[in-house]
Amino acid sequence: MDLLVIGILGILVLIGMLAIGVHIGIALGATGFLGLVFVVGLDAAIQMATTSVYYKIANYALIVIPLFVLMGLLGAGGGLSKTIYDSLAIWTGKMKSGLGMATILGCAGFGAISGSSIVTAAVFAKVSAPEMRRHGYDKRIAYGVCASAGSIGMLIPPSVLAVMYGILSGLSVGKLLIAGIGPGVLLTVLFCIQIILLGRLKPNLILSQGGETSSWRERFATIPSFWPVIVTAGIIFGGLFGGVFNPTEAAAVATFVIFVLLVISQGRSSFKMALSSLFETAMTSSMIFIILAGACIFSRFLVLTGLSDKLVEIILSCQVSNLVLVSILAVFYLIMGVVIDSISMLAISIPFIQPIIEQAGIEPYYFAMVAIVATQVGIITPPLGLAVYTVKSVAEEDVTLENIFSGSLYFLAVLLIGLALVIVFPWLSNVLINIFMK
Repeated sequence: MDLLVIGILGILVLIGMLAIGVHIGIALGATGFLGLVFVVGLDAAIQMATTSVYYKIANYALIVIPLFVLMGLLGAGGGLSKTIYDSLAIWTGKMKSGLGMATILGCAGFGAISGSSIVTAAVFAKVSAPEMRRHGYDKRIAYGVCASAGSIGMLIPPSVLAVMYGILSGLSVGKLLIAGIGPGVLLTVLFCIQIILLGRLKPNLILSQGGETSSWRERFATIPSFWPVIVTAGIIFGGLFGGVFNPTEAAAVATFVIFVLLVISQGRSSFKMALSSLFETAMTSSMIFIILAGACIFSRFLVLTGLSDKLVEIILSCQVSNLVLVSILAVFYLIMGVVIDSISMLAISIPFIQPIIEQAGIEPYYFAMVAIVATQVGIITPPLGLAVYTVKSVAEEDVTLENIFSGSLYFLAVLLIGLALVIVFPWLSNVLINIFMK
């Protein structure tokens, strides 16, 4: 049988396995291994699969993933998210949409600790949404903004998705983390503008006229509460920019700092919380590593069939501009995001897309940010909407799934506008990398 035909059949088998609910990592690994058996035989397939997985998983850089996950869980357990939100509310509470802005800025700040959009969304759904409702916010907006603004957590370093992209594509994890700062700040600004516009144009959704005016003395008194975020961000950003740490070392030091803060704030109960965080970290990291292993086997299968090279040849023969090509690939991610989560999207797509990016001469770190922003649109779009389902699991009893989806759709345009700006203006992703390289 022709190798290209085997490659196409492999993709169809993968789609079929995903359609019946097989875990993405198992589906990728099983499809890739069976494909290798057809191409090179059983013995060679076993050798290729085992060696490929070993050299992919036995990677020093992968330590970053459990460290970033643990950092976020410890930060949430230690109450850092509530401290950040309460302090920001004092600064912005007087404004009509002030608590909404505090939530968005809190998501950005907590993103410097968490590294996960889902964790960020869940934490602020518990911390800030009930408070917003108490001050007159419609429940759709209160929970919708938490689900949507959680996407910032996957861009502001540390970012688990950036680490995943780096491992799968071979790009520098440190540069990917730095590249995420520009798009992360952009989305933060756009979300704040949107919540202000909703307060003015849709007053029935935000009935609050603002909280009590805080004196400048009270505002400045909150500054020490930001120091855990400042210290953590300083370790990660400063360490990477200054060449003091590589990403793995920065993650280890920052995680230790968060743990110390947890011990200081929680006392003896901190160790029980730390054990719970370690267990959840192991569960989450194992799931990610299974996906990485499966993607590695599937990628080797695609290379041997020549399907990736053929796809590159077909796409480049269309002779479209790089801007059009990037836009088409972004739409591809938007479509996938309707039914597949972010990590799975990257695991499936990068073996196909990375060769196209390289052959077309598209700046890889710029496209990486386009891809990551595009995957974040899917976390609030039905029917999957992983962030929406996560927020529903911690929401108040009278909040329905439809309420959260409805509220999130007010911010869908913000994510799409942000994606368009990241596509059109590559310097948003590259400017800090260029400064860092100099």
